[in-house]
Amino acid sequence: MKNLGKKLWIFLIFFTATLYATVTAHVEPPVVYSGESATYVLKITGETVQKPQITDICGNDIVATSSQTSIEMINMDYKKSYLLSYEFVPQKSCVIAPVSVEVNGEIEKSNEVNVTVKPATQDKNAAFVLSLKASKEDLFVGEPFKLYLELKQHKNAAVIDSKFVEPDFKGFWVKEKGEATREETSEYIITKATYTLAPQREGNLTIRPAQLKIATRMNQRDMWGSFMPQVKWKNYFSNEVIIHAKPLPNNAKIVGNFTISATADKTEITSSEAVNVTVKVKGSGNLEDIGSFKPYIEGVNVFDEKVTVHGDTLTQKLAFVSDKDFTIPPFKLAFYNLKTDRIEQIKTKPIHIKVKGSPVTTPKLTIQKGDEHLTMKKADTQTAVKSGDIAYGWLIVSFILGVVVGVAFLLTKPFDFVKKVKKFNIKDEKLLLLKLLPYKDSDPDVQKIITILEASFYGDKKEKIDKKLLKEILKKYDIS
Repeated sequence: MKNLGKKLWIFLIFFTATLYATVTAHVEPPVVYSGESATYVLKITGETVQKPQITDICGNDIVATSSQTSIEMINMDYKKSYLLSYEFVPQKSCVIAPVSVEVNGEIEKSNEVNVTVKPATQDKNAAFVLSLKASKEDLFVGEPFKLYLELKQHKNAAVIDSKFVEPDFKGFWVKEKGEATREETSEYIITKATYTLAPQREGNLTIRPAQLKIATRMNQRDMWGSFMPQVKWKNYFSNEVIIHAKPLPNNAKIVGNFTISATADKTEITSSEAVNVTVKVKGSGNLEDIGSFKPYIEGVNVFDEKVTVHGDTLTQKLAFVSDKDFTIPPFKLAFYNLKTDRIEQIKTKPIHIKVKGSPVTTPKLTIQKGDEHLTMKKADTQTAVKSGDIAYGWLIVSFILGVVVGVAFLLTKPFDFVKKVKKFNIKDEKLLLLKLLPYKDSDPDVQKIITILEASFYGDKKEKIDKKLLKEILKKYDIS
């Protein structure tokens, strides 16, 4: 009887544990606005639990996790529960599929859960009000405009922490971000900021709402029924702005109003020097669409740096290397001027460069045939023939003597007769660069040496060349 009672007691414990083995799921809150986070909660009841491995929810990454364990007594029986929480940011409405969990050696499944995502909305009566306004909504591609951001915070609003998420500027160039300003009224604290933007393409482009996350303190009951202070985050959204961008007329690529300048660091150089030229374009417009100003000049090696844009100024540096005088042609820029409503072109003045020691071009020898008729007497003709015979005899004698002297020279100094070839000086960086250029694209070691040489021409960076590597390259390509 004792064994029977013991077996019955074990059966009741096992039956009770199996009875309480449940897995339920829900989402807090079930309805969220775009950009807000939600929490997927699994409640697992059972004695032995293998926690599930969840890496994403509805294809969205999990940003935070937490877990709690509790023990409850129901009808003199103890019930053990686990609360697993997964925070995520849903991008769209979805259905979370059931999750399989091993409980007390058995596989249990949770219920499926619906998540509803609504578009972000602006509550103008809230304690925090965000708003966006564009200076112009109908404009050309590349045309700059101002976007004004305003935040109104009620003075009575309690804040523990805050996080600001900028509007989505996809499809726009962000040309400038102004410093935020702050002012106070009797009811609000007002913060303002200004962005300078320009549309990258034609069509209707949407600037998504800005978002402000505010943390406040609140009391919430825990599992034991006691009140505990907790931090709660709430999201506030601005309105969205739609920009209508039109293509530029007359197939223009650049829009705005600009000035251009080109400055050379010197106008007289030696054949081993480089002329450094800085091109600057200033003004309001889509500077980002302006390409390189690198020109082609016959007989001149031109090296260009990447175009940079800072605020309303575009800058490009170029270097020119040549062994003879040359002229840098004007740098030109065509653009559509919104003020004059027409295509305009601006350009710099040509820059004439003098190369000291450049080879002087030998003038061509032109022989002009005269109109006079020459008359030769018979006696003169006979004299010329005789003189020719004498010259021919001396030529034969000279040839024989030359052969004899040459043979004697070879017999006495056979090895000194070999002609010595003079190699170029590798310290001549300009000549070295010219000889390496044909192998630039096919050999990374050559590219490395050329990069060092180009930096040396600009004068911004001086780096020593690996002489061992250079000698291997010269030997490899038989450069002398």
